[in-house]
Amino acid sequence: MTVVVDASVAFKWFVAEQDSLMAVALLNSGQSLCAPDLIVAEVCNAGWRVWKRGEITDEQLQTVSLLIGELFSKLIWLSQLAPRASEIAKALKHPTYDCFYLALAEREQAPLVTADERLIARLVGTPWAPLVLSLSQWETAF
Repeated sequence: MTVVVDASVAFKWFVAEQDSLMAVALLNSGQSLCAPDLIVAEVCNAGWRVWKRGEITDEQLQTVSLLIGELFSKLIWLSQLAPRASEIAKALKHPTYDCFYLALAEREQAPLVTADERLIARLVGTPWAPLVLSLSQWETAF
């Protein structure tokens, strides 16, 4: 099964946060993981932010940047998703960054697993809500 993963989940593979163990279980689940290639920039930026605060070492930040792209079965170019992501962003009145993940989940007919509670709340009652699973929902669903 293909699963779309966003940066809120993928970052937990590298830095211990709430629900990191669930994120690692998803990584090790044998599912085919995919994401827009935006995920590389988002996870590296999140790594930089925690490095800047002194919460991870130089080596840990380097590990993030070296491995993030290697942990996915497929990374999809943003240009392939941009038209649909923009349409979704307009419909939701929500930042396009998140909508790239929704566009990919829609295209792949695959669940989007996220730890972004703001996104989950924004999707309630929309056509995209059934596409999205919180990290804790994924763990109980599979």
